[in-house]
Amino acid sequence: MSYTYGIGGPTVNFEFGKYYHLYNRSNNEEIVFRTDENYIYFLQKYRSHLLNLVNTIAYCLMPTHFHFVVRVATTDEDTLRNTIGLLLSSYTKAINKRYHRHGGLFQPHTKAKEIFGDRYLLAVVSYIHQNPVRAKKVVKLEDWPYSSYCDIAGMRYGTLPDKDFYSKYFKSEAEFKFFSERMVAGIKI
Repeated sequence: MSYTYGIGGPTVNFEFGKYYHLYNRSNNEEIVFRTDENYIYFLQKYRSHLLNLVNTIAYCLMPTHFHFVVRVATTDEDTLRNTIGLLLSSYTKAINKRYHRHGGLFQPHTKAKEIFGDRYLLAVVSYIHQNPVRAKKVVKLEDWPYSSYCDIAGMRYGTLPDKDFYSKYFKSEAEFKFFSERMVAGIKI
């Protein structure tokens, strides 16, 4: 079951230690991340706002939307909800100023879907990493620089995703890479 949170939407009960798929998209399919600088800035803001509230398992930023898989690391649900809203609001203000635009950038309610079970959790991680391939932005997962795939597969040394999480499921980065490539091979483009 998918839930939304924010003003006017039903509230998801974020629970400490549980996993959630967070995602949102732009209004009217507007490009949210226009340059490399925009992607990097958003991730920096994400880190500064949410680092102490969630463990980031995986992420993928696409030109018009984003996905994060997170494990809740706080018992303060209100602060988590408000901080996600603050992240999007502050990014929107920066983009509005930079590109001389006005109004909302993202849809009003970020979706938060609780992830039940290890198998589904790994499927969601794989799904979000596949986004650029499915959208025909790249041919290979490692060609998209705005996801956590390269960090987890040992091809880059980013520190945002919780790489220790993966040791429960994979013996090595190579095994994770093999799993991910096998999942991508099933995509019909």
